[in-house]
Amino acid sequence: MKLKRFIPSAIVNMFALSLLLASCASIKETPVPSLKPFPGGFDTLSHSQEKALSWHTFFKSKELDTLINLALAENLDLKSGLQKVLIAGANLKLSKAALLPSVQANISAGLDRYGKYTMDGVGNYDTNFSGNISRDQRIPSPVPDYFAGFRSSWEIDVWGKLSKRKEAAYHRYLASASGLKWYRTQLTCQVAALYYELIALDKRLQILKSNILLQDKGLETVEAQMAGGRATALAVSQFKAQRTATMGKQFEIRQQIRSVENDLNNLLGQFAKKIPRDTALISLALPKEVYVGLPAEVILNRPDVKEAEEQLKAAKADVSAARKAFLPSLTLDAYAGYNAFRLPLLFSPGSLAAGLVGGLTAPVLNRATLKNAHLVASASQLDAYYQYQKSLINGYQEITRQLAALNNYKEAYRFKTIEVAELKKAVSTANDLYLAGYASYLEVIVAQSSVLNAEMEQVDLKQASYAALIGLYRATGG
Repeated sequence: MKLKRFIPSAIVNMFALSLLLASCASIKETPVPSLKPFPGGFDTLSHSQEKALSWHTFFKSKELDTLINLALAENLDLKSGLQKVLIAGANLKLSKAALLPSVQANISAGLDRYGKYTMDGVGNYDTNFSGNISRDQRIPSPVPDYFAGFRSSWEIDVWGKLSKRKEAAYHRYLASASGLKWYRTQLTCQVAALYYELIALDKRLQILKSNILLQDKGLETVEAQMAGGRATALAVSQFKAQRTATMGKQFEIRQQIRSVENDLNNLLGQFAKKIPRDTALISLALPKEVYVGLPAEVILNRPDVKEAEEQLKAAKADVSAARKAFLPSLTLDAYAGYNAFRLPLLFSPGSLAAGLVGGLTAPVLNRATLKNAHLVASASQLDAYYQYQKSLINGYQEITRQLAALNNYKEAYRFKTIEVAELKKAVSTANDLYLAGYASYLEVIVAQSSVLNAEMEQVDLKQASYAALIGLYRATGG
């Protein structure tokens, strides 16, 4: 007799153990490749010990500070990004709530009609003939079911599946915060780049106006010489054509100014408005010392790299949660309240009821779904890893590229400044020689065109230098 009782329980235990082992052994952990090592260091422009790039050290402009602060406060994309951070925070709170039991207030009513040959039907019929029950305890047919009270359900996190989901939500929240910080850095750099483009256009407009005055003097001279018979109408026409072409370029630059102002106003979250600016800023010298530091110190602090790192951690937690989903789940369900089959008796003391049931469930027929969910999580983890590796490489390449550009543009600007000074001397010399009869009017025109082009190229190089400096600030994370 004891043996007969032992055999069914042993079979049940063996079945449960085999089910548990099968669940644990079916899915293996997904390996992640190791990261590529960083190079030794960057090509720094100085050996200063200041390892942090300071915005106010490089860009000393009250107008620019005002514009950046306005953009950080009013930019619509930035406000939208803030909502994404709030959404990620709410998802984190939801994942934390999944670890706690849920409790709901419940009022329900139902009606059951049991068949004549069912267990409940026979039991209810027989109960009504008992002399041990009162009239109120007689069971009607069909049987109403009224309930007013509380119901609770709690999945106990035995294997840490829910904790891993919470961990994934936590890292996604950190990733969203880093992503918002990265956009703030990019927004700051976009405002600065457009601001310097704007003052560079102003400088080009000033150069055009100065050259128009210079060409006016040349035209007056050649017209006076034509009146005295020393110059031809051809020379006068050539000088007029040169001045007209220069005057026409002013309107092209004014249109460019309007376009840049519109772009800047879009970043500021406002309608078309004139942008206050200091044009003299384009003539200031760039900082002589720029120290970036070691790759691991700089790149790992970039917000976009931190965002990719947190996304990778979240993906790893997702894979772990997907693996733990194959393990049995332990759930406790409970209720407490008033339960009766007669509505007038629902809130009587005799209708108080409570119950507790626990269950252990393991996936059997839905294992294919869980396997595919694990494959998706594993592929997402590898995708996050490759994105993280890509962000590291991109960060290193951006810094080295901007460092080289900053150095090369500074040198090119230095030589262009020398060229402009020499060409201005050449214009003065050409005018003197022309008045003395030792040079033709074409030489004067060429000299004036050359200095105009050189001055424009000088402004282009200074703008490119500032763009490289802004790019370096962005590449190091801001």
